[in-house]
Amino acid sequence: MTTMTEASVREFKMPDVGEGLTEAEILKWYVQPGDTVTDGQVVCEVETAKAAVELPIPYDGVVRALHFPEGTTVDVGTSIIAVDVSGGAAPAPEAPAEPAEEPKPEGRQPVLVGYGVSTSSTKRRPRKGPDAPVQQAAAAVQAELNGHGTPAPAAGVPSGRQRPLAKPPVRKLAKDLGVDLAVVVPTGPDGIITREDVHAAAAHAPAPAPAAEPVAASAAPVAASPVPVPAARETRVPVKGVRKATAAAMVGSAFTAPHVTEFVTVDVTRTMKLVEELKEDKEFAGLRVNPLLLVSKALLVAIRRNPDINASWDEAGQEIVLKHYVNLGIAAATPRGLIVPNIKDAHDKTLPQLAASLGELVATAREGKTSPSAMQGGTVTITNVGVFGVDTGTPILNPGESAILAVGAIKLQPWVHKGKVKPRQVTTLALSFDHRLVDGELGSKVLADVAAILEQPKRLITWA
Repeated sequence: MTTMTEASVREFKMPDVGEGLTEAEILKWYVQPGDTVTDGQVVCEVETAKAAVELPIPYDGVVRALHFPEGTTVDVGTSIIAVDVSGGAAPAPEAPAEPAEEPKPEGRQPVLVGYGVSTSSTKRRPRKGPDAPVQQAAAAVQAELNGHGTPAPAAGVPSGRQRPLAKPPVRKLAKDLGVDLAVVVPTGPDGIITREDVHAAAAHAPAPAPAAEPVAASAAPVAASPVPVPAARETRVPVKGVRKATAAAMVGSAFTAPHVTEFVTVDVTRTMKLVEELKEDKEFAGLRVNPLLLVSKALLVAIRRNPDINASWDEAGQEIVLKHYVNLGIAAATPRGLIVPNIKDAHDKTLPQLAASLGELVATAREGKTSPSAMQGGTVTITNVGVFGVDTGTPILNPGESAILAVGAIKLQPWVHKGKVKPRQVTTLALSFDHRLVDGELGSKVLADVAAILEQPKRLITWA
């Protein structure tokens, strides 16, 4: 039997995929021990404090071990996967991967997602979760899910069905409620079972729990009670990843930069008509055209007319840093929390180019694929609260930026137009700015310019 030497094993460490990040959570493994990998192949997805990122492996070889299960938060610089890169040793790990249907006692066994593989020659660091061999871990997990000690279903997991995807807190909840995760319909991303899925399964099918409990706990009359398990009155969600970083940033911004917010209500009927015209324009074919596009262009024009608002405050150097470029941030709500990717050098883009950049930014954010670099270096931000039917708000500055514009819902309202009350498309804009950088006059000029352009969109041509 070929022996793999330690020199042939390369340890891939958790990289810093952003600027100054210290840890990341392993969301999903795309490979298992025994799999062959090639240079550049994505092996896992991790979530940092800024975004979800796919990690490619930097060399060819065969996966020898996964050091951490899914759902584990790992420090940057810690080895997460071992790969055997020796050409001669490559066939040895592959052989056990073939008999998935007929496992050999001495070979590697197929594993449950997130549990790694147990070998006698590999040293493992202590970690949270099962450390027993794979077959014992599978039996224990399945027994917990079924609520009894019968190990037969667990033995069939590697060759029959894969272990349902769920994080440890969700598995504990399922165990407490007597819900078999194998029958729960997942609604989370990539087929992950959420707490809500478990509660829904418990509410719609509470009968199996009482049926199974008397077998394992015949000496405990309380366990055999037919009373359905009540729904949880509270749900606790760990604050980590993007949500944790966002919370810290917002608190820091709110208590560091003195915020001032100004409002203006404007008739955007002509802007809405222009949006419909641009949708029919061949130059915008296949592009995303909506009111946000024209609001973005209006803000860029207003910044060009009032460049001092595009700045940042350097506390260490006690300086105001004037930016001669605009990286336009667009606040986006995602399942992982609020993120603010930005369009680099938005000030140099034509309207069709801006439309293309907005469409790409939104699509990437919805897929959860926004990179950390896309959220760095922003100068001003737009948040569109109108999509939620909200009239306006007092937005908090994105850290390091001088201003943020909130766009409210566009509604048909009675409005005085040319001396008569008529139904017009109206919205409310709110501009928050750092009062250390921007005084009331400058902030008012910028907000007034945006409103004037949206009321008379032809000013996009004359003022630009």
